[in-house]
Order: sequence, then structure tokens, then C-alpha cells
Amino acid sequence: MPKVAIYNMSGAQIGELELNDQIFGITPNQAVLHQFIKMQLNNRRVGTASTKTRAEVRGGGKKPWRQKGTGRARVGSSRNPVWRTGGVTFGPKPRDYSYTLPRKVRRLAMKSALSSKVLDNNLIVLDDLKFDLPKTKAMLQTLESLQIDKKALVVVADVDQNVIKSARNIPGVKPLPVDYMNVYDLMNYDVLLITKDAVARVEEVFA
Repeated sequence: MPKVAIYNMSGAQIGELELNDQIFGITPNQAVLHQFIKMQLNNRRVGTASTKTRAEVRGGGKKPWRQKGTGRARVGSSRNPVWRTGGVTFGPKPRDYSYTLPRKVRRLAMKSALSSKVLDNNLIVLDDLKFDLPKTKAMLQTLESLQIDKKALVVVADVDQNVIKSARNIPGVKPLPVDYMNVYDLMNYDVLLITKDAVARVEEVFA
């Protein structure tokens, strides 16, 4: 089983934590990670791009000129897609880009993302993360004590407004409750800073 150090908010090591080998110790599946991140990004698309077809463009009810004898190309409507003021052929219309992957694939993607953090030594476990008041300065001091100078994903067990408000204004830092932790954020941020209680919650769900 992989072991990681447990730190307090002052940056001192106070113990070790054995992680579940089936969640934090697998060989990351890069293909599944790619599929899952692609799915997440597709599901975020609004899909509201829209253009007008020749049936929706205003005007064009009358034939612009007679069929023969003018020397010009024959045309039946000013809504013709060939014209500058005409409709758009095969243009985008509102659509739903979202899709889903099988449950086993989704679970494997999460386990692969967590295991990659352990393999790269980018998983830091905190004994606890609490603030009496929302203070960005206090969060910055905690990050400095832990020598975190990269993009960091801060994951806590429950919704703690003091932690969220203390971290959300720091560039490159994103606070999240463990229930909202996702593969895209895990791979997008260099360091995963997670509390011991949040690790227990992850192991409870994915074991």
C-alpha cells in the first residue's frame, strides 16, 4: 500500500497515512483519462450556436428578376445561400454535445487521476484545514508552510465556507468539497492538497 505523510497547517509532519492500493496505487490508464476529460469538456459546451437557413431569413418571397433574357444568372429568391444576404447552408444549429461513459470507466478514470498524483509525489494530505474566519492571508500562510508554489486543488471533506472563501481569490488555487472533485480538475492542477477526512470519504466511495 502506498504511504504518504500527514502534515498540519504549519507544515510539520505529524504522521503517515496508508492509502488504499486499489484507488491510489494503480497504474494510471492514460486512454481512459483522455476519454473522461474529453467527455467533461463536451458536457460543458452550451451548444447554442445558431445560423439561419434560407427558410428563416427575412424576405425573398418575390423572384428578383425574370428567368431569361437579362444576361444574369437565373435566381428564384434573394434568400439563396449563394447570395450575401441569403441563408446559411449546413450552418450550426442548437444541439446537445453531452454524452456519458460507462460507470466502470468513470471510476477507473478517477482512480487513475488519484494514482497519478501519488506517483508524481503531488498528493499532500492535511490532518485538518479549518479557519475561524475567511482569511486569504491565512490560506497563503498554509500554502507557504507546505511549500506549495504550483497550481493547487484544495479538497475538503465538507462544504466549509471559511476555507472556500479563504482560497478562492488566490490565483492558481481552487477549493472544492470532496463530492465535487473531478478528473479534469485533478489533471489540470499540479498539486492535490486534501484533508485526511476527504481521503477517507474517497476510499469509502471508490473502494
